[in-house]
Amino acid sequence: MSGAWFWLLVPLAPLLVATSLAIWRERAIGWLWLACVPALMLVVQPMPTLDLPMLWEGVRWGADDALSRAWLAFTALLWGCAGIFASSSQRDDSKRLRFWTFWLLALAGNLLLIIATDALSFYLGFSAMSLAAYGLIIHQGGPGPRRAGRLYLQLAICGEMALLAGLMLRSHAADGDFSFAAWQTLPMDGLTLILLLAGLGLKAGFWPLHVWLPLAHPAAPAPASAVLSGAMLKAGLLGIWRCLPESDPLLSSWAGLLLAMGIFGAVYSALLGLVAGKAKAVLAYSSVSQMGYLVMLLALAWRHPEQRQAMTVVLMLYGVHHGLAKGALFLAAGLIHAGRLPRIGWALLALPALAIVGLPLTSGGAVKTALKEVWHAGEFEGWLVWLSLTSLTTSLLLIRALWLLCRDARDAPVNRPPLPQLLPWALLSSCSLLLPWLWPALREPMLHGLNPSGIWAALWPLLLALGLAGLAWHRGWKVPTRLTNLPNPALTLSLQLRRLVLHPPIAVPTAHPNASRWRQRERRWNRFWSIGALTMSAWLLAALLWLGWLW
Repeated sequence: MSGAWFWLLVPLAPLLVATSLAIWRERAIGWLWLACVPALMLVVQPMPTLDLPMLWEGVRWGADDALSRAWLAFTALLWGCAGIFASSSQRDDSKRLRFWTFWLLALAGNLLLIIATDALSFYLGFSAMSLAAYGLIIHQGGPGPRRAGRLYLQLAICGEMALLAGLMLRSHAADGDFSFAAWQTLPMDGLTLILLLAGLGLKAGFWPLHVWLPLAHPAAPAPASAVLSGAMLKAGLLGIWRCLPESDPLLSSWAGLLLAMGIFGAVYSALLGLVAGKAKAVLAYSSVSQMGYLVMLLALAWRHPEQRQAMTVVLMLYGVHHGLAKGALFLAAGLIHAGRLPRIGWALLALPALAIVGLPLTSGGAVKTALKEVWHAGEFEGWLVWLSLTSLTTSLLLIRALWLLCRDARDAPVNRPPLPQLLPWALLSSCSLLLPWLWPALREPMLHGLNPSGIWAALWPLLLALGLAGLAWHRGWKVPTRLTNLPNPALTLSLQLRRLVLHPPIAVPTAHPNASRWRQRERRWNRFWSIGALTMSAWLLAALLWLGWLW
């Protein structure tokens, strides 16, 4: 038990740090990123898992395998860097206290679901993260964020219901056991599989459950978009990986369909991103496309469970690489609006984009090599040609994103971006180049790919994409207007649901002469109770867990 209680600090640190908002308010904002430090410390110095029978039977928190430790490391690093960035970028925001309240709640939930080894703890963290993310999406206000937040919240609630139903069915099959370890040997039925894929897939954002992503990312502030795409999307894939058994005939029979979904989602989402007119929307479609790669990996694991260990390593490498690289690109979108980048800044900006494309000597090149190695070992080798097509569309999409970022930079202020925004962004960007040399798990596949055939296989999609982009620029090709305004069926249904709920229209009450003054008092009162309730809940939970540990 010695040292195991430190795992309590991982999800509780953000809640306890949130209490400083009620005491020091704006003066505490610059230090809120410290909530990620306990998670990073436990990655560097692992501790035994923590049993908490006082909560419910079988609950354990910890990271006792390489996948959990790597997931916890990149998640905490990304949230910490984005938190430092946000403390500067949101400094003049009049609603910054509300932003940080939702930020810390989402962070606590994200960290909890990673260290959870039982389904109830995972669901608690997953729900806290998903629902708190709504506050980050609508933070900037206006019709666009409200529309994006409404669609996100509707789908998030549907996903929560599907996930809870799937977890309860899975627990019933295990005679009430909520441990992920006990579920690995249980057979899977079709209804439970559909519910889990729907509930977790809506958060993961892979096709066709991605419809909220292209609206949410442009609406949210840049640091919120960074953690939404870099960390929160991966929670859905992590949940699927843990909830489903290692070997099951039903999963094996569904592997071909899932592989086709992953390939189509990677290509189709990239093509949709090519007609988007905003840099953050293009990056959002890029995230959907990249999730297609992880769906392909999931299909390979379902068909070849004997190679699950090797595929777990690839999943770990892909999650770390994409989380940090995509987080850096979203922070760059916010950085460009804060000031003009120096010349070295544009080189750093290109690094994560080239890594996602799969350039040799980058983290993305190493991950693509590892993915091809496990792909060659299975019966789906004939499908490998589609992987080259997805690499081409990914290259075109990232070139489009960089071009839009360069266009946005023309309207940026003349001054340099603030140092608290430059430094965390530069750290995340450089990880795409440094990680393969610092992390042996990435260094080995990177070196395997440094042969003439491997280098050419990685370079030709990028070279062809550069040629096509140059031809489009030379000819002055533009995206047709009818393609830039493609309808979103999910958004249409969302608006129809809103009209249905508001019908008949609610009568507007007569305004009181002192309405504005009373409204201000009401807002202050609500803010006081919301922060107070969060503070009391955090300290009460910490006290109960501490007393339970002493007993």
